[in-house]
Amino acid sequence: MDATAYANHIAILQEELVCALGCTEPIAVAYAAALARAALGTMPERLTVACSGNIVKNVKSVTVPNSGGMRGIEAAALLGVVGGDETRALEVLEAVTEPDRTEAAKLTAAHICDVELAENVPNLFVRVTATAGGRSSVAQLEERHTNVTELTLDGKPVTVAGIAAVASDSKDAAEDPRGSLSLSSIWEFAHTANLADIDELISNQIATNKAISDEGLRNDWGANIGRTLLRSRSNDITCKARASAAAGSDARMSGCAMPVVICCGSGNQGITCSMPVLEYAHELWASHEELVRAVALSDLTAVHVKYYVGELSAFCGAVSASCGAGAGICMLRGGDFEQYEATVVNTLVNVGGIVCDGAKPSCAAKISAAVDAAILGCDQALQGDNFLPGEGLVGQTPEESIRAMGYVGRVGMQPTDIEILNIMIGKTDV
Repeated sequence: MDATAYANHIAILQEELVCALGCTEPIAVAYAAALARAALGTMPERLTVACSGNIVKNVKSVTVPNSGGMRGIEAAALLGVVGGDETRALEVLEAVTEPDRTEAAKLTAAHICDVELAENVPNLFVRVTATAGGRSSVAQLEERHTNVTELTLDGKPVTVAGIAAVASDSKDAAEDPRGSLSLSSIWEFAHTANLADIDELISNQIATNKAISDEGLRNDWGANIGRTLLRSRSNDITCKARASAAAGSDARMSGCAMPVVICCGSGNQGITCSMPVLEYAHELWASHEELVRAVALSDLTAVHVKYYVGELSAFCGAVSASCGAGAGICMLRGGDFEQYEATVVNTLVNVGGIVCDGAKPSCAAKISAAVDAAILGCDQALQGDNFLPGEGLVGQTPEESIRAMGYVGRVGMQPTDIEILNIMIGKTDV
């Protein structure tokens, strides 16, 4: 692998694997609100939060961390305004206190925050306008959860704590380094990377996500999918792999105030990419180096698959993350490159198209199902019993299959996404 490609793979991992506290969509709202307050320089008298449908969908039913059980866009925005630390990005609500929660609840009751559905915008879009004393500030995020595309005071650009906006059209989408990934480059990187270049990053992902997974298995969170799985089959490695990922989501979707290392912009996906691979590494007595390389393969595979779907859509992100998990498990089980490719395709063919109906406790169940499909896909690949080109969306090459499923999620499921949102917000009777 040449130096440029190698550096690109490292840079993608560094950008993807960052800490977040809570579901990334309400956290993005809180982050934008904290930026708007900081730009305004005083506590807002009024807030207007305009969000894309996918943000609305993913904030509606999930508990905002450190909120005392509050849910929704208004709660996330007001908590970000009152107690958010804009310098912490996706950990913006880390330092929220009880007085902050009390104040946010008072402001909620006072109805100072208006929420609007933004149309004809990117799938990931948050725009917070804060006003006080005749002045107005705006903080806007697009495409990625921390991508600030507008930060202004009275219409003039400002910098807040070293944070300045980057114009949304300043970088062509074709320049996204993720577009240069391929299964072959990911496989080569995972096997040949200097361990020192990825060890700290991946080890932090594993340790951080294991902590919240363990919390989900110990205590009562959400629908307790992880604990339910282990009650009947605690010695089954496939069940343990599913449970470890599901349990992290159980806790996270229900407001657990523990950090998660995300991947593909999602904590659930960061957990899914790492925890099943960790369980198999323990089962197979893999070395630390083997584990790190397998999780790096998992992360990059998930990023590659997700690139063609897009950041947020009607296509459940657990599918791309489970492709990664299956890939990492395949690597630990001694699979070769062709078996790695087949694992990804087999997984996509099985669970591609699971709908995303927002962030909430049932995400843990979808993660369990997707990881189960990935393990089956790996079993198929190792035995040579794979889905073949021409069967449904299976292309002539694995890369064709990935692009085809991505197109279905990004374009084909757009009408589905709209109808899911309409049902969730009561615009459509069923």
